[in-house]
Amino acid sequence: MRIILDAIAIQQYMAKKQIKIFSSLDIQRIFKAGRKTAERFLARYIKRGLIIRLRRGFYCFSTYPPSAFEIANKIYQPSYISFDKALSYYNMIPETIYSITSASSLSSREFRVNNLIYTYQKIKKKAYCGYRPQNIAGHTVMLAEPEKALADYLYFVALKKRGLHYERLDLKKIKKSKLIRYSRLYQRPEINGLIDHIYAEFRKPKRIY
Repeated sequence: MRIILDAIAIQQYMAKKQIKIFSSLDIQRIFKAGRKTAERFLARYIKRGLIIRLRRGFYCFSTYPPSAFEIANKIYQPSYISFDKALSYYNMIPETIYSITSASSLSSREFRVNNLIYTYQKIKKKAYCGYRPQNIAGHTVMLAEPEKALADYLYFVALKKRGLHYERLDLKKIKKSKLIRYSRLYQRPEINGLIDHIYAEFRKPKRIY
């Protein structure tokens, strides 16, 4: 028997189950549809503007869009938001970070979704920790703890893949012992010197202009 996929019914189901990002396989599995049926359904409603293709294999309804953080967590897994974006979220740097930076145990990748850059940096599997689910504007996302976001960032500075652009980091939210513990997972002695440097900068009196 041919399965007919009802876009409104599927949209309502996804909203009820709080599924914002889905794949063709999800359509097949949940609604008992064949691969070609699911693919035709997606192509039809992408053309009509009801469904948005986020990247190959991942979609959302235009009327029920996910947040940028949710997209970051979903389109490349496993991953968690870290580095500059997490530092900005915790107000540890004054700069506004427009790209979404994440850590992953997989190969480094970069995607453009809705004119926003999503960057994933590979870290050691033993260092893939120090993140937790957080509710941000009603959305649950995986985000690095402040200390882990900073440790991840300093690791790439130690590798000379990043520059220490944020010397005047606000470290009030950082537990130094926890930062050191996370940094040791990378086994890069240079990170210790970087930690000493950012704390020395943090202790300097602020300039008055």
